[in-house]
Amino acid sequence: MQLVREIKPQAGQQKLYRTAIWITIGGNVLLAAGKALVAYISGSAAIYSDAANSISDVVYSLLLVAGLYIATQPPDLGHPQGHSRFEPLTGLIVTASMFFASYAAGNNAIQRYLAGGEVIALDLPTFVLLGSAAIKAFMFILIRNLAVKLNSPTLRTTAKDNLSDVLTSAAAFIGVVGSSFIHPLADPIAGFAVAVWIFIQAFKAGRENLAYLTGKGATKEEVDEFVKATIEVPGVLRVHHIMTDYVGPRLIVDLHVNVDGNKTLREVHAISDAITEKLEAFPQVDRAYVHIEPDDWVD
Repeated sequence: MQLVREIKPQAGQQKLYRTAIWITIGGNVLLAAGKALVAYISGSAAIYSDAANSISDVVYSLLLVAGLYIATQPPDLGHPQGHSRFEPLTGLIVTASMFFASYAAGNNAIQRYLAGGEVIALDLPTFVLLGSAAIKAFMFILIRNLAVKLNSPTLRTTAKDNLSDVLTSAAAFIGVVGSSFIHPLADPIAGFAVAVWIFIQAFKAGRENLAYLTGKGATKEEVDEFVKATIEVPGVLRVHHIMTDYVGPRLIVDLHVNVDGNKTLREVHAISDAITEKLEAFPQVDRAYVHIEPDDWVD
């Protein structure tokens, strides 16, 4: 007796996830260590803020390993709907670390602003910021491509985080240059701008992951697409009920359809399988549950 549905991972899927994880961990550890060292040597508030962001990225990378490992485990008796809710749960923990990084960076920038700021020499910090932006841009391209291949919302978010890091490094670079050519306060102002950027990204990430854990469903446009795809299956007369629910970052679709009540059990079963196959072909859909009813059946 099969108590839970068996879901076999796609060939090569785990290898692609491991590649994404190693790229993320390796790149973030390298950048966090380099920026922290340069921030200590140069005293730049902008680079300190950028380093804080990179350190939060390292935390995110480590939690990503555990989260993706648990989330990709198949359903069992303890978790019959699968383990994918662990992914947004991990995301909320990461969000907390991002908020802390924002606070630390903003507090440092405010203290340096109140102290009057200082001129940051255009030497090592400049090269670090430019190098950081280049590395993050490269990571963005690699992770984005892997996200497309895996249709992974987590990796799409990671790619966007890399892109935002390119922008924060650019802001920090402006601060370093501004402290030399405009005013010493340009550096802490840029540092504060980076802190605000981290806060905004943390807020967006928290809102998205919380939605996955609190019963968020598909959009109206997506539901209309699901209904249209179901109606196109030969033998389906109408869809009279559909409900969607995110289990982690993937959708479960539950729908009731009406067919001719005189069809045989084999014919009805074939219709059900065809609907399931069509719905699960949507990249955002994890599973589809189909209930078949005679057209003259009254609930």
